[in-house]
Amino acid sequence: MDDGLLRTLIPTVIGILVRRGAGFAAAEDAVQDALVEALRVWPGDAPRDPQGWLVTVAWRKFLDATRADTSRRHREERVESEPEPGEGEAVDDTLQLYFLCAHPSLTPASAVALTLRAVGGLTTRQIAQAYLVPEATMAQRISRAKRTVSDVRFTRHGDVTTVLRVLYLVFNEGYSGDVDLAAEAIRLTRELAARTSDEEVAGLLALMLLHHARRPARTGPDGRLVPLAEQDRGRWDTRLIAEGVEVLQAALARDRLGEFQAQAAIAALHADAQTAEDTDWVQIVEWYDELVRLTGSPVARLNRAVALGEADGPRAGLAALAELDPALPRHTAASAYLHEKDGDLATAARLYADAAALAPNLPEREHLTRQAARLNARLRG
Repeated sequence: MDDGLLRTLIPTVIGILVRRGAGFAAAEDAVQDALVEALRVWPGDAPRDPQGWLVTVAWRKFLDATRADTSRRHREERVESEPEPGEGEAVDDTLQLYFLCAHPSLTPASAVALTLRAVGGLTTRQIAQAYLVPEATMAQRISRAKRTVSDVRFTRHGDVTTVLRVLYLVFNEGYSGDVDLAAEAIRLTRELAARTSDEEVAGLLALMLLHHARRPARTGPDGRLVPLAEQDRGRWDTRLIAEGVEVLQAALARDRLGEFQAQAAIAALHADAQTAEDTDWVQIVEWYDELVRLTGSPVARLNRAVALGEADGPRAGLAALAELDPALPRHTAASAYLHEKDGDLATAARLYADAAALAPNLPEREHLTRQAARLNARLRG
């Protein structure tokens, strides 16, 4: 192991953690913990990207420490406020907090933002990225929500729809790899599903299970992002897939379609394909049509454009993409992919490089950079 390399990387890694929202002292502690882990792991399995490895491990160490501290403070607060022991129904305190933060005095958007920040553990920047708004705008929204509820009594719970939105965004952030909260989001959604027969609760649980089943194959041994089409499907968790499909089918049978059920249906079609070539893209486009009808989401429209490019050819996908705002996150990456499928390697290489500069996280940035380099090498050859 190159100790000199480790020493030179320390300031850079600390700086990255601070920019992500960690305090300087906490970042230093997390990097020290990551270095200890590097000393244990690297001699037998050195990563290809030492800096990326350190950033990933240090960020997880920081999150683990933050969550442990938050849990400790919550336990201390509960002990101080608990009544004398007596008979009563056991409840999940975390899920209760989600419902309490979704207070009726808040708009749904403000309730979601406040809960993600106060309970979900996400940073203001991560919440802003999820909502496609500037970080300053989201900071103001959260501050207003805090002021709104500062003088109210939390005796009325918010509705299930708001809590589902929070759990969905927490899971998505956890699934991205930056924040490892996916398992906790699944646990809470299971708890919620056990308490209600709501079809969308079941749809969200199915969606989480189907996506989580693919998680072991999403990154390579060196931490690199592996696109869906290139994943080793033998590493997918078939038990979770079977459970997710069963939960989804039961929800769809009630004939009250919602956005989470539609998303889960798309995930199920991906999970059902033995190979990437076997994917039923025509059905996936049809489900995206339903999702767009239900939500009008620009992200759903973008994903539909990519699926249309697979079902009807890249030019059909590019035509659909041209109708969307180019500033939409991952629009440039989708355009690069479709241009490559259409044989325009020069344009695709340029767009991959542009998309890398816009990527919201390090693994995605590195993946897009490699895509650009791969096409540029082909063009030079």
